[in-house]
Formats: sequence, C-alpha cells, structure tokens
Amino acid sequence: MKNGLFITFEGGDGCGKTTQIELLDKYLKNKGFDTLLTREPGAKGLGVKLREILLNYDGEVSPQCESFLFLADRAQHIDCIIKPALKEGKIILCDRHTDSTVAYQGYGRGLDIEEIKTLNNIATGGLKPNLTIVLDVDVKTSMQRVGKEKDRMESAGIEFFERVRNGFLKIAEQEPKRVKVISSSDTIESIHKQIVELVENL
Repeated sequence: MKNGLFITFEGGDGCGKTTQIELLDKYLKNKGFDTLLTREPGAKGLGVKLREILLNYDGEVSPQCESFLFLADRAQHIDCIIKPALKEGKIILCDRHTDSTVAYQGYGRGLDIEEIKTLNNIATGGLKPNLTIVLDVDVKTSMQRVGKEKDRMESAGIEFFERVRNGFLKIAEQEPKRVKVISSSDTIESIHKQIVELVENL
C-alpha cells in the first residue's frame, strides 16, 4: 500500500463535499494520477443495499443498530474496494468514513465514543486515511442547502446537527496532523485551492 493514498472528506450535510471531491478528482486525473472516487455508506455492490436501508428505511432504527449497519458497510468497503485500490497505487477519494460514525453516532446520537473508535478500528483493520478534510458549515446554512427533501439522517433536527458539527471540530482538535478543517463559507474556487495545497503536501 506504499504507493496509494487514502483521502477522506467529512462534514455536515450540504457542506460541499461532493463538489470538492469531484474537483479534486478532475485535478488529480489531469496530473496523471490514477484515482478512485467512492463513498460511505453505499460503495458499489453490497454497500448500495446497506445505504438504502440506512438513509430511507421508514421504521424505527436504534442508534446501536444504525452504528453496526455503518460499520458493516465500512468493513465491506475497506476489504473489497479500498485495500485493493491502495495496493494498485491509486489515490482514493472517499465521501465520508470513520469520522462520520464518531461525529453522527457518537457526538450526535450520544453513543460511547471510545467504543465507536474501537469498532471502527475493527471494521477497518486499523487502516487510517492519510488525510481527512472536514468542510465546516454552520447548521443553518447546512439545512438551507439540503432543502425540503430530506432522507432519514438529514431529518434528525437542529440540536442533533449542532452536536455533529462540534464532533467533527473536536476530532480535528484531537488529530491535527491527519484532520484539516476548511470553512465551506469560502468560494468553491478558494476551497479547492486549499484542498489542492493539502493534497500536494502529501
């Protein structure tokens, strides 16, 4: 895995992750790098079915069950997609990963954060991203960007998303070498430039 890079994008809903991942993917491809664009939950195969349950199931889902479904998706993703791509020397750009589970299910839902970290470690086999970019967005802006059509996770309420946002910022404080925070209130071009600088430092 020495030649590959694993870069994850995190942040609240509507923070601009999709736009920035696509811009970075295009930039790296133009530089001649072999990239893989992926996401959690819902990478190809089994992950697609797990994503459908997590985001659109209309019955009650316990916080513990929700966490284990995300972890199951992650284990499948790591073993079947990410590790093989790293061995091939690809630069992997992933929309959400372990930090989302800590922020959403830990800080947001109130589950034990250390337990989640332990379970994340089991699901990933100890593999960590080389770089994690958190696009920080205030909750009011986030909810405006998401709009009226919300999935199950997006419908959790303002207080929940305040806890999630604070969770991401705390993760960045705890792991400053890996996790970098960029304000999503900047222009798309400015954010892209900051991300490129971080990636080129790798």
